[in-house]
Amino acid sequence: MTKPDWPEGCVEQVFEGARAILCTIDPQTHDMRLVYRDRMGDVLGSVSAVVDQLAAGAGTDHKLVLAMNAGMYHADMSPVGLYVENSVEIAALNRDDGFGNFFLKPNGVFFVLKDGNAGVLETDAYAEADLSPEYATQSGPMLVIDGVIHPRFLPDGTSKFIRNGVGVRPDGKVVFAITRDRVSLGSFARLFRDVAGCENALFFDGAVSSLALGSKMEIDSEEPAGPVAVVVARSNGGEN
Repeated sequence: MTKPDWPEGCVEQVFEGARAILCTIDPQTHDMRLVYRDRMGDVLGSVSAVVDQLAAGAGTDHKLVLAMNAGMYHADMSPVGLYVENSVEIAALNRDDGFGNFFLKPNGVFFVLKDGNAGVLETDAYAEADLSPEYATQSGPMLVIDGVIHPRFLPDGTSKFIRNGVGVRPDGKVVFAITRDRVSLGSFARLFRDVAGCENALFFDGAVSSLALGSKMEIDSEEPAGPVAVVVARSNGGEN
């Protein structure tokens, strides 16, 4: 199901009893970015703040499609793992062990290259690829790895939250997804593999997940956000 005022490519459907919004993005006609700080270098701190900043500086060439939180952060709002914005590495790749979802390995990286194409790679594979992305954010755990569900997920574990993440299809299109209802990691991974058709997908976050469609907050946890993924539609037919 879609709504008349939603961006093209965004639909809501029920999967395994839970409602989810999926937005399929074509890199040929859309720009994908990551936003963390404002023009003064201060952390924006929420999806709604990012939307407000973009709306204040919006031109006619780009139209905001969506914004969602895109990576885990420390108490001081700094990214837990790799974060690259406008080709500048703000935080380094984190290959440490630890507690929490970020360290439920294998974790991974969502990245956007300078040609606009995007990908999701497991952390070690990303390090070996030696890429120079324009944007990148590390999070965890991986949901789907080369078509296989994360090996440590139960089919339907008891830990259930609203969740959001990103995946990439074999045709290069990118799927951003968020649930309206609480789901397990196993169910969320199957959403990306079986419904979205993504061979690789990455978990962004859980209880703090938020989504803006256009300039409207469709799901607002009213919680802080560190890195935020932004998608804008180009009005020039796909040329940069």
